[in-house]
Amino acid sequence: MSNISYFEVPADDVSRAKKFYTGILGWDFMRTKVPGIPVEYWNITTGKSRKDTLNMGGLYQRREGSSRMLMYAEVKDIDKALSQVETLGGRILNPKMALPTVGILVTIIDSEGNLIGLWEKEKERHPSPYSR
Repeated sequence: MSNISYFEVPADDVSRAKKFYTGILGWDFMRTKVPGIPVEYWNITTGKSRKDTLNMGGLYQRREGSSRMLMYAEVKDIDKALSQVETLGGRILNPKMALPTVGILVTIIDSEGNLIGLWEKEKERHPSPYSR
């Protein structure tokens, strides 16, 4: 089975998209030249590399026929992230949904009209000292 190792985000306004993802997820962007790709392209770093995580992607000027991007991004505080969505030009598509043993999921539309999921990992439950 293959893991996802990279993702790309098409954008109508690259500057606006960078502001959106930096504001909500804290992502870093570095402009790069990609041979054979005639559009402005930015490498995305989503955090420190660690086991079982995806931490690289790309942002580019949307071209005709570009498909939509979908991924779930882990956030530490989903309510804090959601409080910034509309301020930064996005909208909440579906309300928060709690999945036992998984966490809380919500789907939003970013500033460029892309669908993205936000995921807050379920907090670890520490057994009560009174339970046996």
